[in-house]
Amino acid sequence: MSVPVNSPMVGKLISVDVKVGDQVKENDPVATIEAMKMYVKIYAPASGVVKEIKANPGDVVNPDTVILTLG
Repeated sequence: MSVPVNSPMVGKLISVDVKVGDQVKENDPVATIEAMKMYVKIYAPASGVVKEIKANPGDVVNPDTVILTLG
């Protein structure tokens, strides 16, 4: 089962801090966005392995945007 990791708000993706194949634990930081002139960390909603990265730094993301998936 894949677990999507979405942005909590509209912003610009600054970095994806993991790569495909990385093992992450729940609440590990996986990405950073810039929103309203603040940097906001995005945390893994569950433990798992990074299966796919779907967004790139510089992309504008919103709560419907899947940044990466965990499996």
